Amino acid sequence: MDLVAIFGYVLWPFKWVIEAILVGFHGFWTAIGFDGADGLTWILSILGLVIVVRAALIPLFVRQIKSQRKMLELAPQLKKIQEKYKGKRDQFSREAMSRETMELYRKTGTSPFSSCLPLVAQMPIFFSLFQVLETAQKSPEKGGVGLLTPALATSFGKSNLFGAPLHATIAANEGVALVSLIGIGMVILMTATQFITQLQIMSKNVSPETKASPMYRQQRMLLYVLPLVFIFSGITFPLGVMFYWVFSNLWTMGQQFIVIRNSPTPGSEAAKAREVRLAKKAEQKRLRSGTPDGGAPELVEPQPKVNTQRTQPVGRARSKRTGERRA
Repeated sequence: MDLVAIFGYVLWPFKWVIEAILVGFHGFWTAIGFDGADGLTWILSILGLVIVVRAALIPLFVRQIKSQRKMLELAPQLKKIQEKYKGKRDQFSREAMSRETMELYRKTGTSPFSSCLPLVAQMPIFFSLFQVLETAQKSPEKGGVGLLTPALATSFGKSNLFGAPLHATIAANEGVALVSLIGIGMVILMTATQFITQLQIMSKNVSPETKASPMYRQQRMLLYVLPLVFIFSGITFPLGVMFYWVFSNLWTMGQQFIVIRNSPTPGSEAAKAREVRLAKKAEQKRLRSGTPDGGAPELVEPQPKVNTQRTQPVGRARSKRTGERRA
């Protein structure tokens, strides 16, 4: 059995799930009036796939944000360990440095690999969508591995956006100039959204102490290097896969903005901005309540009750009789 066949067996369950989600959303859009053979309908179905996949990955995303924050906060302590064994190249020193580093990760409950979890978890989805689109274009008569029937596979394989086939790539645009135009625009969006997503963390959610560490400078450098990967690899992605990647990056950017805004790293610019927002809200609440210091309303001391009922005069004879009864 060759490597391609093994890879196909590994991706089989992912392809089945992807087909089920795509077919489900395609049926929904068709039911409300969209043309089932139109590329826009399939692009909206890919958008639905992104929503389902990314919603399922929210726990991993939150873990990624926390891990990235902890890794940046640990940078000064990691620097101390490196300086402790600086210049020592013997086996004992290297093992001791590795042991102390792993012990630091264990105590803080973090790992340098945790920040890659959402990306790694999406790789099977990414490659599976690539194969589903390729199968729908090259052999639609076979259909998919699940709910993608031959008729739907033919529709998916032949779908296009304004004449640009969704299965086409920039490298092999089949003579359609619009493929290159749309593809270049998608590559720019992929690169820009990836850059902005990382920039949110590096510029707004990092403490001043972390910014002075070597690890921060290394990650800052990767901020400008990693987007180049999309520029060179994007020319081989089908347009349908590019739409998935752009939608996924937009989701990540928005989701990360919400997390950083509501739960920033202490001491970072995002944390300071959150304190300013909370102070403004408290001031507005104080003004609405009408209290001088925003606290509880002033208590008014109750005044003694004055009896305003008029007392009737009593005659001598009546007063005398009343006294006798009491006696």
